[in-house]
Amino acid sequence: MNKFAFFSLQSGEEDKAKVMANVISGISFRGSNLWILACAIVIASVGLNVNSTAVIIGAMLISPLMGPIVGAGFALGTYDFGLLKKSGMNLLVATSVSLVVATLYFIVSPFKDAQSELLARTSPNIYDVLIAFFGGLVGVIAITRVEKGNPIPGVAIATALMPPLCTAGYGLAIGNFSFFLGAFYLYLINCFFICISTFLIVKYLNYPPVNYVDKRVSKRIHFGVSTLIVIMIVPSLYLAYSLFNEKKYTQKVDTFIQQEFKRKGYTVVWQEANYNKSPKTINLALLNKKFTDAEIEQLNAKLLNFGIANTRLNLVQDNQEIDKTIDANWQAQYAALKNKDEELEQLKTELSAYQLSDTSLYREAEILFPEIQLLSIGRQQRFDAQDSLSEFTLITYGLVVASAKPDTSKLRLWLTEKMHAGEVVLFEQD
Repeated sequence: MNKFAFFSLQSGEEDKAKVMANVISGISFRGSNLWILACAIVIASVGLNVNSTAVIIGAMLISPLMGPIVGAGFALGTYDFGLLKKSGMNLLVATSVSLVVATLYFIVSPFKDAQSELLARTSPNIYDVLIAFFGGLVGVIAITRVEKGNPIPGVAIATALMPPLCTAGYGLAIGNFSFFLGAFYLYLINCFFICISTFLIVKYLNYPPVNYVDKRVSKRIHFGVSTLIVIMIVPSLYLAYSLFNEKKYTQKVDTFIQQEFKRKGYTVVWQEANYNKSPKTINLALLNKKFTDAEIEQLNAKLLNFGIANTRLNLVQDNQEIDKTIDANWQAQYAALKNKDEELEQLKTELSAYQLSDTSLYREAEILFPEIQLLSIGRQQRFDAQDSLSEFTLITYGLVVASAKPDTSKLRLWLTEKMHAGEVVLFEQD
């Protein structure tokens, strides 16, 4: 047995003609496919707009965008230039329709805030390249199998073609071209590397070429593919390196704030690190504590001890400036917490009407009414169905167990006085 048989893709392979027929049928964007795409774009845009991961995943499963990208990979691998042209045109149509629909949605939408799901698609890096490439490999391997299994939905989710397009539409709608370029670059990365992974599997499985090409043309195609790979990868490597440096910087800033402020008992109510400025800045607002200019300079000098270079620490110490500086989200959270505190205090007040914590009351009852063996006092609401106002009335009740019958009139008067009650109900138990 061949020792590489375990890794062979020929086992379980679908007939190549059937695979090509399925691929060609999934390329076209006409009629129902175009409607499905437009609806999927709206769903994905709503999911990004309201920051719902579940809705975004649903839209990715609906999307038919994979068809022309896989078709282009098969066309390159079989030198079918007619199919390549058709795939390219359909992908262009699908991309244009998606951008128009997403842009129109975000123009109409009253919610323009950039949620985390949107921001996550504006700065692609090398990890997105790896996801697109290996996701594409899984997808095309599944397409070429007799038993398709369930990788295709997973590939649609992992490679995520829809969200970057919707984010690009969001960038156009709000006039933020850095968002548009970052998201569209991520979309191009996904399209290109799915196509390349498809091309490699098609060549590996020896799909027969549709058109004959000589070695010179074949070399030109391979050179073009290699050049495009480098063009797509280099910016993503740079972005990944920038992201790595930013994360390291943020960790150092957090360590500095933790050791120099929080561990010393200073309450930091707001913090912001601007990594992309030159020099970089760290802005802090503290509660109550005021630092002198000399102390601030000492803190700035300490930044180098934490490996934080080319950075200026700014402390916002005026209360009015703090109020202006703290962002709206923090203020909204503060207001919500304040409301909850007020509600909690109100509930405590209402609960205190039902609680009896004065133990001296029971000791006094023992002296005045020695025949009482057990006295339980409480408050409850009583509803009288005969009352035309249909209101609940708070009453005081007493459960009495006695060795001899107590003077209930005296007991009731005493409880009325002690409990400041309008009505006292006694329950006697033998």
